[in-house]
Amino acid sequence: MVLVGSPTTSVQGECNRGGEPIPGAVLVAESLGPELYEAIVVSAAVVCARGGRTGHMQSLCRSRGIPVLRVAPAELGSLVGEVTVRLDRESVLLGAAVPAPRAPGPAPARLDEVDSVCVVVADATDVRAVNALSPRVAQVDSYFIREEFACLSAELSPFDALRSGVAGARRYGAALADELCGMLAELLPGQRLVMRLLDLRSDDAAQITTGVPVEGEPNPELGLHGARWLLAEENYPHAFRALRGRLRELVGPAADRVSFAVPFINDRDEFERLRAHLGLGAGTPLGVFVETPAAVHSTAEFCVAGASELFVGTKDLIQFYLAADRGNHLVAATYQTRHPAVLAALRHAVTAGRGGGVPVHVFALGADVEHYVRRLPTRRLMMCTAELRQVALAAAERAAAERAAGERAAGERVAGERVAAGQVAGEPVAAAG
Repeated sequence: MVLVGSPTTSVQGECNRGGEPIPGAVLVAESLGPELYEAIVVSAAVVCARGGRTGHMQSLCRSRGIPVLRVAPAELGSLVGEVTVRLDRESVLLGAAVPAPRAPGPAPARLDEVDSVCVVVADATDVRAVNALSPRVAQVDSYFIREEFACLSAELSPFDALRSGVAGARRYGAALADELCGMLAELLPGQRLVMRLLDLRSDDAAQITTGVPVEGEPNPELGLHGARWLLAEENYPHAFRALRGRLRELVGPAADRVSFAVPFINDRDEFERLRAHLGLGAGTPLGVFVETPAAVHSTAEFCVAGASELFVGTKDLIQFYLAADRGNHLVAATYQTRHPAVLAALRHAVTAGRGGGVPVHVFALGADVEHYVRRLPTRRLMMCTAELRQVALAAAERAAAERAAGERAAGERVAGERVAAGQVAGEPVAAAG
């Protein structure tokens, strides 16, 4: 099953089964985790045996346009040497194969009715790629980065740093600011950067933490992460203050182009306690990531409490509404991005946010953009880099085709008028018969 698609029909490369970064290889792994970050971002394709379409690392691949194919666990061992990942056939062939022509797919989504796009990125490279699109996507006015992805890009280990003491936490915050500055440098006038505060589950943290033990949890998805972890981590406020101070030191007033959002939060009480924990005054913007059913029904209260903007994280929200683990391929059919209950939740969050005068951004997979725009009262979307690029390029091709058709029609109309006037290329038109 194709978890993350690609504009190409097939991808060839040597199998990389060791997890080391090998540019252009096909990464073969049982499952995808943050410990494979460096190998993933340089791969031509990924083949795995577990996971769903919207897992964290799958989202990273979607941002970079790296296709991901899931195969049966028993088949994984046979993938050695050169292989061809056939996305059109959802299969892997041993050896090289002649690329097949791209089969016609569904009509691409349109951005005509979208007012604002917040692009989900992994590092400065993604920002540069989107801003280099020609023609430029004018709706792109912000970029969204998860703190853990910024850490992976900068080779930072947040748990190790935070648990080493106040000084280590401050160094971590300053290093994170340096990483964000690289992204700020890629922004165009009028664009801004939003960082979602650290939301590292215990199972992922255990893969990248070396100096401190991470307690295992029976169900990390519903465990100690997001806002509840930030409230419990006594050194995180030191890192956060160091981050903001370092940004101000490096870029001055441009630091105001960076804002922050709280992940995995349930209600107004958590929001207000976290603001106090971070030492944020009433005038400092702080957004909220709506990704639990409780958060959906707390949307109006978040607005009253001063949330500066709302981001609806459909990937987690869908799995909680439908009780379908987004990383479990056995319930993939149950995980439906257009389920009536999901659309009702999204509609409620958007309506409540707009009623409170707060902007609401809804994350949409490329295949869902037009569906969400038609059925939700929002014109603000979040999209991954590669999917936005595909939609934008398709829109440019469609516009060029429409212009060409219009020019042909205009030419035919002029020719017809000249014939009707009895003149073609300056010569009289002979009478019929």
